[in-house]
Amino acid sequence: MPRVAFFTDSFHEVNGVALTSRMLESFAQRRGYPLLSVHAGPETRAWDQGSVRRVELAVSRTAFWLEADLRFDLRALRHRGLLTAEIEHFKPDVIHITGPSHHGILGVWAARRFHVPLVASWHTNIHEYGGRRLRQKLGWLGPVCATAAGRAAESLSLRATTLFYRFAQRTLAPNPELTALLERTTGRPSALMKRGVDTELYHPSRRNRQDAIVRIGYSGRLSPEKGVRWLKTVEDELERQGLTKSEIWIAGHGQEEQWLRRNLRRCHMAGVLKGESLAEFYANLDLFAFPSETDTYGNVVQEAMASGMPCVVTAGGGPKFLVREGVDGLIGATPEAFAIHCARLVRETETRRAMAQRAREAAEAATWDKVFEGVWEVYAACGAPVSVTAA
Repeated sequence: MPRVAFFTDSFHEVNGVALTSRMLESFAQRRGYPLLSVHAGPETRAWDQGSVRRVELAVSRTAFWLEADLRFDLRALRHRGLLTAEIEHFKPDVIHITGPSHHGILGVWAARRFHVPLVASWHTNIHEYGGRRLRQKLGWLGPVCATAAGRAAESLSLRATTLFYRFAQRTLAPNPELTALLERTTGRPSALMKRGVDTELYHPSRRNRQDAIVRIGYSGRLSPEKGVRWLKTVEDELERQGLTKSEIWIAGHGQEEQWLRRNLRRCHMAGVLKGESLAEFYANLDLFAFPSETDTYGNVVQEAMASGMPCVVTAGGGPKFLVREGVDGLIGATPEAFAIHCARLVRETETRRAMAQRAREAAEAATWDKVFEGVWEVYAACGAPVSVTAA
């Protein structure tokens, strides 16, 4: 069984990368697979948990915020001494990084210094995030200039990111479009790394409301790249069709929150939810609307499906690979089409219920163990164990 050193961007935070990282570590513990898990923590320390050696690295005061829960540490390489000792003791056969963060840079440094094969997984379309945020900030220049600037930034960011991924011998991506992109831009083989879902936590049985109001839900960051302003188009379409016994419920936080509060009339803001509170939020919806065109996978879509929710998603990004059009959800290519699909499911109760059952059935087939069994096959394919000696 390959010995794996795993350097992740996020672990304790509330986002898809952190969830996947925690599940990967848990899988290794359950199976007894040797794993060196390196990520940020409140203080620098290392300890053993079964077959997992966990190393947490404190973030310096010079770190700057990339997101509300994610920082980039300009002084991360100060941890090289500790990591050298840990790697020489652990002797990994392969190193896995989750992106171009400071932990990813540490992982690349370790792979090159100790001559260990590198696997890199793609989790976030940071090029699209940057382009859309810049476009919104430059809106005062007018739509033509703002769009041109956003596209230029997106193109440059994508090129820089794919150059970083060329350090890896193999790449992993959460949907077929991204595996093709990585193979084309890096010249490296790429494999699918989907996501699992906890079908015991996210379950329709958590529903505890019986009123006649139809709840349309969203969960995730409230930021420009998530397309949350499409929810305004949804509300307008519901009112145009006279579907006034409906409400929009939102779980999450971010810079678009105040805009949503000002512009949505029948909206409930639940804040950031975790664990059972989030599971109860999903189960008490009637349908889930996810307007992001930039998400690479859509963990929240899968969580909603496990909770028995039909989902309306966009034609861009990864969530469209989770939803089967007309079976357990609908796909809208424009804000208007997206809103019409939501209105249809509000209006057609029986269609909504049938899709809800099939959504639950689809989620039951998505297990984390199946995902990570495939990932360990990629680790093994990186080559025979190698001797770890500092260069």
